[in-house]
Amino acid sequence: MNKPILLILLSCLLAIGLHAENKSKKPTIFLIGDSTVKNGQGDGQGGLWGWGDALSQFVDTSRLNVENHAMGGTSSRSYRSKGLWSKVLPSIKPGDYVFIQFGHNDSGAVNDTIRARGTLKGTENKSVEIDNLLTGKHEFVHSYGWYLQQYVKEIKAKGAIPVIISPIPRNDWKNGSIIRNNQNYGLWAKKIARSEHVTFIDLNAKMASALDKIGQDAVMNTYFFKRDHTHTTAKGAVLAASMVVEGIQEEIKPLKPLMLKEPNIHFPVKKRIFLIGDSTVANGNDSIVGWGRELPAFFDSSRIEIINKARGGRSSRSYYYEGLWDEVLQQLKKGDYVLIQFGHNDTGNIDKAKFRGSLPGIGDEVQEITRPDDTHETVHTYGWYMKKYITDAKAKGCQVFVLSHIPRNRWPNDRVERVNTSFGLWSKQVAAETEVHFIDLNNSIADQYESMGQEQVAEFFVNDRTHTKVTGATYNAKTLAKFILAEKGSTLRNYVDRDALK
Repeated sequence: MNKPILLILLSCLLAIGLHAENKSKKPTIFLIGDSTVKNGQGDGQGGLWGWGDALSQFVDTSRLNVENHAMGGTSSRSYRSKGLWSKVLPSIKPGDYVFIQFGHNDSGAVNDTIRARGTLKGTENKSVEIDNLLTGKHEFVHSYGWYLQQYVKEIKAKGAIPVIISPIPRNDWKNGSIIRNNQNYGLWAKKIARSEHVTFIDLNAKMASALDKIGQDAVMNTYFFKRDHTHTTAKGAVLAASMVVEGIQEEIKPLKPLMLKEPNIHFPVKKRIFLIGDSTVANGNDSIVGWGRELPAFFDSSRIEIINKARGGRSSRSYYYEGLWDEVLQQLKKGDYVLIQFGHNDTGNIDKAKFRGSLPGIGDEVQEITRPDDTHETVHTYGWYMKKYITDAKAKGCQVFVLSHIPRNRWPNDRVERVNTSFGLWSKQVAAETEVHFIDLNNSIADQYESMGQEQVAEFFVNDRTHTKVTGATYNAKTLAKFILAEKGSTLRNYVDRDALK
C-alpha cells in the first residue's frame, strides 16, 4: 500500500479511537426518584413534568450526559423492589454521578393491596417483617434513611459519586409560605448525606424560598396546577431544575464548569405534527377552511406544534412532482408525526392540465407522459405515492397516520357518498402494508353527517360540495382528534386536549 495513504488511514483510525475513548469518558448524571423527577413517560402528559426532564437544558451535553431513570409512584423502597435500581446500577461507571430524590411516596402504607410502598419513618437501622399483601412476597421493610444509605453504598462501590436531594415542596401553603419538609424527609435526607459524607442539595428549601417570593396566587396555574399540588407544570419543572443546578454550582466543583453559563431554555421541547394533503386540510382563507387549520385547538399547544404543509389543488401525485414533499422531508426529525390525506384531486387528468391525476390502485403500474414544456414524467398509482411518503417519513424516525379523505357533501340515494372501493380502500391497504396508523375519516364523518341530515350538513360547506367553512373544518378536526385519542398504539394520543373534546 502507498505509504502516504497508509499514514492517512492510521491517522483516521487513531482519531476514531480517541473519539470513542473520549465519548466513553464523558461522565453521566443518573437521576433516580419519583414522579416529581420524571412524570409519566417524561412527555408532559396532562401538562405535568418532572425536574429531571428539564435538567439537560442547563447542561453542556457535549461534555456531560443526563439520564433520567426516575419512575412515578415509587418510593425509596419500591424503586428497589420493582427491580428498577437493578437495571440502572450496571450502567454506572467510575466518575459518574447519581442524584437521588425520594420521599413523596415513602409516607404511604407499608403493607396494603394497592401500592405497599411505604417505608419506616426516620433514619434508624430498624425494620419490620411482613408478608406483602400486594406481591405475596415475604419482605423486610426498612426505614427511609436505610434505603438511601443502601443506594449511597452501592454507588460508591461502583466508583461513582452519590448526591442526595431533598424532595421538592408540594404546593401547600401556611401563613403565606410554602410548607417545608425540614422536619421529616428533607431532614432525614440531610442526615444520611452527612453521615455518609456525600453531597446534599436541599432542593426543598431552595424551591420553597423561590416560590415564597413569587407568592401563592402567582404560583397557582403557573408552577403548579390547582388540580395537583405535587407535580409541577413545565415552568415549575424548569424552576426546580434551576435550583438543582444552583446546588451543583455551590456543592459540586467538578460539575460546575459543565453547567451552561447562559442556558437558552426551551422547555418543553415540543413534538411536531406535519400535515400534508389538499385544500380540505390546508389553512385556506376567510371563506374556505381546511380541518388542518382548526386541529391545534384540540391538542395541548404547550407540548405539540402542528405544522400545516397541505396545499390546495394538490393530489398525491402533484404534491410529489412539485417538490412539496421534498421540502417537508428536509424538515422532518426523529419523533415527529406525519398525517397524510389525499384523494380529492387524484381523479383528475393524468396527461392533461392540471396534470394531477394518479393511476388507480396501490400497485407498481406506471404511465409515461410528456408535459406541454416537453418534460417527461412517470406517473404512478395513488398507492405508490402514499407509500413513498410513508417510507420516507418512517426512515426519518417519524410516526405516520394515513387518513381517508373527508367526504364531499354529495348524497346519492339520500346517503353520503363514500370512497370504500377507491381511495378509502387504497388508503387502508397502504396503511396495512406499511404498518402505520389508519383512520377512516371518510366513513366515520359520513356516518355522522347522515345522523345530522342534509340541511344541517349543508351549513358546514361553502357553495361547492368539497370545501368546508370554519364550522365544518372544526367539526372534522374534532372528529379526527377523537380518533387519535382512541388510537392506543400511538403516543400521539397523549397530546390530545381531552377537555377541548368535551
